[in-house]
Amino acid sequence: MSTNNDIKSLSRRDFLRYTSVAGGAFVLGTILPGVSPVWAASESDDSSNTLNLFVSIDNNGTVNIVCHRSEMGQGVRTGIPQIVAEELCADWTKVNVVQGLGDEAYGSQNTDGSRSIRRFYTTMREMGATARTMLEQAAAQKWNVPVSDVFADNGMIVHKPSGKTLGFGELAKAASAQHVPQVKTLTFKSPKDFKLIGKSVTSVDLPNVLTGDTVFGQDVQLEGMLYATIERCPVVGGTVKAYDKDAPLKVANVVEVIEMPKQHFPVLFKNLNGVAVLANNTWSALQGRQALNMQWDLGENQRHDSAAYLADLEKRIVTKGKSIRSAGDAYTAFDSANNTLSATYTVPYLVHAPMEPPAATAVFKNGQCEVWACTQTPQSTQQNVAGALGIDKSMVKVNVTLLGGGFGRKSKPDFSVEAAILAQKTGKPVKVVWSREDDIRHGYYHAISAQHFQAGLDDSGKVTSWVQRTAFPSISWTFTGTTDEPQTGELSLGFGDLPFAIENLSCEVHKAPAHVRIGWIRSVSNIQHGFAIGSFVDEVATKAGISTSDMWLNLIGEDRIVDPKTQGFQYENYGESYDNFPIETKRLKNVLNMLLAKSGANNSTSENEGWGISVHRSFVSYVAVATKVKVENDKVTVLEMHSVIDAGRVVNPDRVKSQQEGAMIFGLSIALMGEITIKEGAIEQSNYHDYTVLRMHQSPKIVTHIVESDAAPGGVGEPGVPPVAASVTNAIYHASGKRIRALPINKHYSV
Repeated sequence: MSTNNDIKSLSRRDFLRYTSVAGGAFVLGTILPGVSPVWAASESDDSSNTLNLFVSIDNNGTVNIVCHRSEMGQGVRTGIPQIVAEELCADWTKVNVVQGLGDEAYGSQNTDGSRSIRRFYTTMREMGATARTMLEQAAAQKWNVPVSDVFADNGMIVHKPSGKTLGFGELAKAASAQHVPQVKTLTFKSPKDFKLIGKSVTSVDLPNVLTGDTVFGQDVQLEGMLYATIERCPVVGGTVKAYDKDAPLKVANVVEVIEMPKQHFPVLFKNLNGVAVLANNTWSALQGRQALNMQWDLGENQRHDSAAYLADLEKRIVTKGKSIRSAGDAYTAFDSANNTLSATYTVPYLVHAPMEPPAATAVFKNGQCEVWACTQTPQSTQQNVAGALGIDKSMVKVNVTLLGGGFGRKSKPDFSVEAAILAQKTGKPVKVVWSREDDIRHGYYHAISAQHFQAGLDDSGKVTSWVQRTAFPSISWTFTGTTDEPQTGELSLGFGDLPFAIENLSCEVHKAPAHVRIGWIRSVSNIQHGFAIGSFVDEVATKAGISTSDMWLNLIGEDRIVDPKTQGFQYENYGESYDNFPIETKRLKNVLNMLLAKSGANNSTSENEGWGISVHRSFVSYVAVATKVKVENDKVTVLEMHSVIDAGRVVNPDRVKSQQEGAMIFGLSIALMGEITIKEGAIEQSNYHDYTVLRMHQSPKIVTHIVESDAAPGGVGEPGVPPVAASVTNAIYHASGKRIRALPINKHYSV
């Protein structure tokens, strides 16, 4: 447990300010520093010590626990309260989860990077233990007995000698008057006594989701609200040349036509250049938009062609690049090796395509703005809306709705900025509705990439040389407009942190300028790095004449802690302390060995069938994936998938299992069909018919295994994705003999 002493009692007014819900008789808060994302160092994020979480107990015994993170199906609104309730010894049936508003007082609210549990596990336990201790102190005073004679259990304080009890509600007021204990004096439950942590608790939102009694971004309704749809320039950096303002106004119920503020690079989270049509209903707004007859000045990026761009990357990636990590002399060892192997791997642009496209509603009145949005980053929303409107961020209130999927798209608040601008200009409530076509054609894209690998082997099949290179447009370009090569934070995602015991190593990068908005997507750069490394290990194993699993174990080597910094790479480790979250080869090998034992991936298969495996550490968790496919009549059928995850201490196994299943489906969509193409600077895809996601008939049997561990909690939402693509393409090779190095697979086979 930490030793800070920043937990304190708060007022009902404070609770109301941060949640829009009146506090109970007992309100408790804590303080934590803000944290910046490792993959977007230029995004500002308040680093001052500020209030982060609240616990409130009503007189009727209801325990209100604030969740300051965003719920998009991952279960954070259940997991965070589980931790608090565990140490509080609360009655789970009396826990009420309260959604926190967007406010810097919570520290970082960015619900991305798979860090909600790993960053707040200890603090949540401290919050629960502090509240429990104060309730026990209050009961001891009321009974005039030593505090050692009382204990909390299931929402009650029990007097051990007599067995008499007092409910939390009866003690709430008295508890609020107690001295707040220092964290170092608190006692914590032994894991063997856990009743909630480690248990598959049903999502607190599930009943309302099943009955439709929920509010997503698209559901917000305000009196007198206008619906806005925006025709945006098809090329990033392009501007409005001319349009017909009168024609849309002839469409029934169209109220206004407004040109959005002209923007320049960097793109940041600003609105794209374009024209908004506002109406009394969505249909009229869409019809009016079609009548705009837009003319554009497309700008420099209209020259961008994704096929030509990738071909150029492939040409350059086979040449020596800028070294970021090295050991020995990889090139001399390669030249003197008995056997050598080289391969280039590519991944196209990808887009998030969540089921619910972005949506935000805003009201601007008396110099203040209130926003309702399906946002992963309410504080960034608050900050960017304030900047767009020219007001202080304290004048912006952000209400977080449920998210119908996010995958990183909804951590970019451009859609909320659009709604706020239009609300300010019209003086009315405005909902900006993005269609599926808007989302796919005007999103933030996962970077197109090329990776090149080469290995030298001695006559015994041992790898003596390893060279790897990567090139892709950087997310940082979105924030700077000038960055033209991968940055350290991105290279820390499955590339510079290679966990192999190889004497001669060179990790290198090449330049890659950006031409579209680049943004983080579920697993970020681990997507391309996991695919390339996992594929190349399989190829090297084939070259050496051994099983892929044996090659993995040989490359990983003995049990040890891998520190990339000793070989010159300033590894960022997902923003975590290396003391708490080192790269442990023992855990990496364990998930692989467990996978083989559980899946049977090393067993023989029927004709035209094959297994493929891959292993990857990301977001400080360890995942191994095995996929079995059948290749027949030029068609790939995925038969089954198995995954093993070691995410340290698991709070809710049911949610971890669901996240792993979702990661398998997300990763399969990318591997089989995911591709955004660009011609003359514009996105060619528009909806699920041409940017395809996995259908039910393509979904295989999925089996998930969770390693029981008492290590610090790691990430869960993203680590399952990186090993998937390589496991599938490796399986295809073992079933058919055909090696796929360029995703997606449907460019080579029907799926």
